[in-house]
Amino acid sequence: MPSRREIIQLTDDEIREFLNASKTLIIVSNGRNGYPHPMPMWFWVDDEGSFYCTTFRKSQKVLNFQRDPRASLLVESGEEYAELKSVLAYADCEVIDDYDTVCNVLVKINTKGREVAEAEVAQLLAAVGKTAEKRVVLKFKPVEIITWDHAKLGGRY
Repeated sequence: MPSRREIIQLTDDEIREFLNASKTLIIVSNGRNGYPHPMPMWFWVDDEGSFYCTTFRKSQKVLNFQRDPRASLLVESGEEYAELKSVLAYADCEVIDDYDTVCNVLVKINTKGREVAEAEVAQLLAAVGKTAEKRVVLKFKPVEIITWDHAKLGGRY
């Protein structure tokens, strides 16, 4: 008989579907004072499972990740205990300071989960150009992923 932990785990397909349907990721960096520094961010996940966000180059989280690349990432949903669904990733962060990469990630985040025509991509690239000059990409490569979906328990705890 499988353990309750095994029952509530998400499959790879369920993880991909859940992440594609979610808009906000909580990223947690390690602050210089030892306290965790959680921040909500919009995100995109590539085909290899790396998470991407953009942020201002001079933000505290960039300083934190330059000092210590370890991160915790959380995407969650559910209003009641029986509905809780989450993906928790422990990851290493790479700070990418490249204008084209920032623009491309901003487009991916803004078009997440839908097909877009080249004309719309061009419009988005033009729209994000100014802000991209001040931003970097945070690329998170997971080293461990833990998931749960309490709905799989059918109300039995």
